Amino acid sequence: FKKTCHADDGKPGQSRKKTGKSGKNLVLAVPPGTLVTDITDIIHRYEVADLNQDGETITTTKGGRGGIGNVHFSSSTNQAPRLASKGEPGEEKKLLLELKLIADVGLVGLPNAGKSSLLAASSKARPKIASYPFTTLEPELGVVERDLQSFIMADIPGLISGAADGKGLGYEFLRHIIRTRLLVHVVDGSSENAFDDFETVNRELEIYEPGLLRKKQIVVVNKIDLEQTEQNTPEILRSFVSNGYNIDFISALTGEGVQSLLDKIFRLLDKEKTAPSPEKPAEPKVFRPAPRKEKLTIVKTGDTFEIIDQELERIIEGSQVNEAEVRRQIWGLITRQGAVKILEKKGIKTGDTVKIGSFEWRW
Repeated sequence: FKKTCHADDGKPGQSRKKTGKSGKNLVLAVPPGTLVTDITDIIHRYEVADLNQDGETITTTKGGRGGIGNVHFSSSTNQAPRLASKGEPGEEKKLLLELKLIADVGLVGLPNAGKSSLLAASSKARPKIASYPFTTLEPELGVVERDLQSFIMADIPGLISGAADGKGLGYEFLRHIIRTRLLVHVVDGSSENAFDDFETVNRELEIYEPGLLRKKQIVVVNKIDLEQTEQNTPEILRSFVSNGYNIDFISALTGEGVQSLLDKIFRLLDKEKTAPSPEKPAEPKVFRPAPRKEKLTIVKTGDTFEIIDQELERIIEGSQVNEAEVRRQIWGLITRQGAVKILEKKGIKTGDTVKIGSFEWRW
């Protein structure tokens, strides 16, 4: 719940040419599966990193450069420099951290289809279970074990029509399905039209991310312990089989068919591990180097000429500009930077104002 994080400031320099101590790094721990997006400019937001491996680290913001003391401005013509430069402030950014759960199997389906009950019947997870929609308000994870094998199953909160556009709770959790290797689509067998329910969920998956429908799906008809499901079975078989889908029947409540379903999931996950992965071209790495130091520029507004140069501004902020000798040395720097020639080309006249940062004087 802490939304603002601030790293330590650097310490000031000391006598005898001692550099000030750098501020300590601020390290934020996030779970694997965290997507980091820079939203400082909300229009030009961009993905910084996808931290899906344990131990991965990235640097999102850098501290400012330290200022330099008088000794750095000494030269053969200036044996007693009075100039210094102020340290830069560190970067500030707004980052959006989104967790995409890392699970092998994702349970999808309409609310109240029985996903939470299946998770509870398959693992030691104890999700909240009730006979009304949206019982699950956040993804639940469970570990399914068999001998020395195991996989992680995620119960994704129920999707409804329009979920990909933000309706219901689905939009908040659709991203958690992206990392799963296999989808188990749970259909309520007691529904009046089970196949329409199935298509509703698939339609939302496709709208959100078309690639989701390319994932392997196991279609599971739940609640075979109910009389209504038994009556619907002929129509369920006809509608699914005629559209090319194989289906499994289970009762998450009584456990009937659950073990054979888990065996099937284990087989498919094993098959996926041993299957040769297609060669993918290496993704080009994107480097975002720090911008180069911009050249000195001068902006004219009326009779005011503003010199824009980051280094000169730092020196002025770090020096006692109310002292005549300091102003003389600053003028020497400005002259060497070529600012005088640019000002004259821009038509500066006696009495005009010249400004650098917070410091200004009459020409």
